[in-house]
Amino acid sequence: MHTTDHPGDRPSRRAVLCGVLVALAVPGGLAACGSTTTPSETAQPGTTQSGNDALVALADVPDGGGVVVQANGKPLVVTRSGNEVRAFDAVCPHAGTTVAPPVDGVINCPAHGSRFRASDGEKLAGPTPTGLKPVDVAVRGDRVVLAR
Repeated sequence: MHTTDHPGDRPSRRAVLCGVLVALAVPGGLAACGSTTTPSETAQPGTTQSGNDALVALADVPDGGGVVVQANGKPLVVTRSGNEVRAFDAVCPHAGTTVAPPVDGVINCPAHGSRFRASDGEKLAGPTPTGLKPVDVAVRGDRVVLAR
């Protein structure tokens, strides 16, 4: 057993992840496997970077559904019903697990079965003590952005 780790002793997390992605044949997974990137190359769709409040393209949020995105390193679930777009902190108040995107108007937590209404984040069922915390967003052009 090694008491110290050396970078060459075992594969990096990126190498392991890339192996998994290749094995699963996830479309676009190979793009994340490079070892040299610039800040603009590390930006993923649906994430925010300093000076840019865009969360996701409106077209990427399915009507009647939603997506989980990153905003300043924190997960948000963005939901859409027609022209109405809402966002909530995607961390379940029960155990801190990131919730799944909504299906049939319900946001589910995969850890312990808490369920939330996608239209307002209110608790529907499960061990969670509260609903999801709302986050102010707006639609500007064709993008969903953090409201300021």
